[in-house]
Amino acid sequence: MPARTPVARDAALEDLVCFDLYAASRAMTAYYRPLLAELDLTYPQYLVLVLLAAREAPVPVGEVGRELRLDHGTLTPLLRRLEAAGRVTRVRSRSDERVVEVAITEEGRDVHGHFAEIQCRVTEALGTDAAGLVDLQRSLRRLADSVEVSAR
Repeated sequence: MPARTPVARDAALEDLVCFDLYAASRAMTAYYRPLLAELDLTYPQYLVLVLLAAREAPVPVGEVGRELRLDHGTLTPLLRRLEAAGRVTRVRSRSDERVVEVAITEEGRDVHGHFAEIQCRVTEALGTDAAGLVDLQRSLRRLADSVEVSAR
């Protein structure tokens, strides 16, 4: 693996954890962009397909939003585009017509079949071992949960 040179940053940003999180998020999304573009997906669409592929039954749209921490105004057009591409279906629940359920299609599962390769490339780009990734995920989840609780 090639040596990595840290990006120089202004001293005013040095102590801002929020900036480091922002920069890391932008870097990750930018890394995913060309990989997902080959599959005609955006990063949020990718996340939806990951979630739905893990489910046997259709999932209420509200649950998808909660799981992915996306609001209704962001999620609805994203699901419309995935549906237009034939990757998901949206139908009203039989038990409660107020609820719209979304499910992955065979086309969506075909696209999902490419995700393992993408994950391998992303993991390699992170430059850490499996234990480091687990520690990073635990820290990020604790942080997100803590901030969300504090914001309430």
